[in-house]
Order: sequence, then structure tokens, then C-alpha cells
Amino acid sequence: MFLIGGIQKTTLVDFPNKVAAIVFTQGCNFRCGYCHNPSLLSKRYSELDSESFTKEKFFSFLQTRIGKLDGVVITGGEPTLQSGLYDFIKEIKQMGFAVKLDTNGTNPKIVEQLLNDNLLDYIAMDIKAPIKKYNLITCSKINRDNIVKNIELIKNSGVDYEFRTTVIKSQLSFDDFEKIGEMIKGAKYYYLQKFVPSEILDKNLINEQTYTDEEFKALCQNLKKYVEFVDYR
Repeated sequence: MFLIGGIQKTTLVDFPNKVAAIVFTQGCNFRCGYCHNPSLLSKRYSELDSESFTKEKFFSFLQTRIGKLDGVVITGGEPTLQSGLYDFIKEIKQMGFAVKLDTNGTNPKIVEQLLNDNLLDYIAMDIKAPIKKYNLITCSKINRDNIVKNIELIKNSGVDYEFRTTVIKSQLSFDDFEKIGEMIKGAKYYYLQKFVPSEILDKNLINEQTYTDEEFKALCQNLKKYVEFVDYR
């Protein structure tokens, strides 16, 4: 099964150095309050018309983009919850497109299989918090060992990748980022993402603040002792 919650036909910013389409998968095992795609959290279609986003229609569209697009970004929701993810990616690769996978890192077994079979060209993994705060920030009970395993898999994969964290000031302190730095030590790329209050899951967070540019610069400077390249956006 592969549930598509939506499609963006073109992006110039979501797949580094490539023109790509985006596939949004339906369903997520996290409930982060700041999630900006709340309609994708359920494994059921809600406000979305499922008939508009079938696999068949997506691949028909993709056929018309051969020679025009470089790749496909698969995001969510959480794509690794989809039992049909492997075959979906394999078909995209067979058409000659590069694939970027966005993941929350909870299913390292699936990521490892995709990496072993050379089906991924780029991976972006969200680092939600220091490992001990994961359940709090994600509002979910998870196997935190899987998060750690997925980080190590990605770091040692030989595939281009980035780690990234959405930042609400009241949720993540400077000390928390020190712990995150230790958690991803040796990584190549890490991005801090400003929280932008818009359509989010937890409306109580709508008035929350992120750090100032000066504070972000200080965080990035400190994290450079752990990560090769750090920036905020």
C-alpha cells in the first residue's frame, strides 16, 4: 500500500541542486505540535481527495516530466510507514530520476534496505530534540534506539544527506542543542529551521517564538565543533 496525500509538481528548493517534484505521503507516527502538514498525519484521507493522488496518476504525470525534472522528493507524513515505499522508489529510479527521502528516523530497517540497494540519492532526517526529550516533543512513544541507529546509518551511508531541526525557543534550549550536537557528532550538514506559525497541529503554539538571528548564529557557531557545516534557515 502507498497512500499519496498530495503532489507538488515542481520545486527548486527541496532537493539540493535539482529540479524536482514532491510526493506527500499520508500518515505519520509523530504528533509534533508545530507540524505544518496536519492533514497528512492520519492514515486516512481527510480533506484530501484520494482519487486525485493515486500511484498510477503520479507515474503518468512523471512520464511527462522525463527530461524536465531531475528528481523526486518523497516526504510526508512519514514515508517509511508506507509498505509500498520500496517498490515506489524503485519504479522512480527505473525511470531515471534521482530520489530524496525525508524521514523522521523511526524505521532504520527500511532506510538501510533502500541504501543497500542504491535507491536513495539524498536523505533528510529531522532531529526533533535531544534523545531524552523525543517523546515530549513528538507527543509520541517511540523506540529511541531506532533514532540513534538511523542517524548512524545516514552518516555512514556515503549518500548526500542533511539533518535538520525545527526550532521553538521554549522547547529547545542552548543546552538541548549541545546534546543534539553530541548526538549527531561527525555529521556533514545540519540545519536549524525557524518555526513559522501558520497552519500547525497544536494551535496553542501559534504565538510561540523561535530564536533571533543573533541567537541562531551563536547556536550555529557552537555546533560547528560537532558538525562540519551548520546553518539556519
